[in-house]
Amino acid sequence: MKDSPAPGFATIEWRGDGLSLIDQRKLPTEETYVHCPDWQTVAEAITTMVVRGAPAIGITAAYGVVLAAQAADGPLEVALEPAFAGLAATRPTAVNLFWALDRMRRRLDGLPDDRAAAVAALESEARSIHDEDRAMCGAMGRHGAALLAEGCRVLTHCNTGALATGGDGTAAAVIRQAWRDGKLVRAYADETRPFLQGSRLTAWELHRDGVPVTVITDNMAGWLMARGEVDAVIVGFDRVAANGDGANKIGTYALAVLCKHHGIPFYFVGPTSSIDPDTAGGAAIRIERRPDREVTHVGPTRLVPEGVPVENPAFDVTPAALVHGIITEHGVMRPPYGPAIARQLGLGDPSTADR
Repeated sequence: MKDSPAPGFATIEWRGDGLSLIDQRKLPTEETYVHCPDWQTVAEAITTMVVRGAPAIGITAAYGVVLAAQAADGPLEVALEPAFAGLAATRPTAVNLFWALDRMRRRLDGLPDDRAAAVAALESEARSIHDEDRAMCGAMGRHGAALLAEGCRVLTHCNTGALATGGDGTAAAVIRQAWRDGKLVRAYADETRPFLQGSRLTAWELHRDGVPVTVITDNMAGWLMARGEVDAVIVGFDRVAANGDGANKIGTYALAVLCKHHGIPFYFVGPTSSIDPDTAGGAAIRIERRPDREVTHVGPTRLVPEGVPVENPAFDVTPAALVHGIITEHGVMRPPYGPAIARQLGLGDPSTADR
């Protein structure tokens, strides 16, 4: 049994009158932090991917509402509307953003007349969102690690760790727990082009924790699977629809197809706050398109000839039929996902979720 040291960095740190965010754009070569004194700089940090990962985006947005309340004039219900609208416009695919903003909006109901007490109540709500996510990460790690066999080799995509959440991560929490349990032999991290969240961020995190991690190019996964070197693929998700279709970082769908061909289990891992029961299926999920420069350049170096168009969708959608299981803080859901999701979201008893 191996103990994982606490991360030596703070992805999101609330300082009472401002928010400190590790600048994920500069990792792994530079560890710097961005100070956000108001909701506008919080929104910019989300848009420009200073902070990223669905749970982390939601937590950050919640603190952005608190900063807006601290600076507000007049009734909070009116004064906070620009902040709610501006924060909601930052990243359209990650449902945690809207979940957290809705939760902060609901907290406005019944706030005390005293302004200081009202702001304190909103701050308490944001802190609760942060703390709850940390606890959910631990639960997801335990549920997911229980599915893995001794000596397993796990492939993951994008970054789903402490940089993307309020705790150990989603899919990365499973990897960390499996390593602590003595089950994991090797984690493979896809580069995750074009923004390289796997090679820059996942490898940085896991290596710091002493977890054996190897970076592979995105087009190498199929060959590793054919050679029998991958036992499971475990990824996060930014939004899962009511039928189990899931949006995750571009390249996830291809991995799921490869898993189907090679008979390898493919798992989604994420909190129930990332499940969207109001979206019937994956075709209705709005896919964010990122700036061309993320494809045309690496740092200052141009890789694509000027004048040549590129496509840069940030996410793709994996059909539920390709998903072996969906791991949340409540357990592991199995097909058919419609009824299982309904139970986990409280339309039934979450304790009855498929195990």
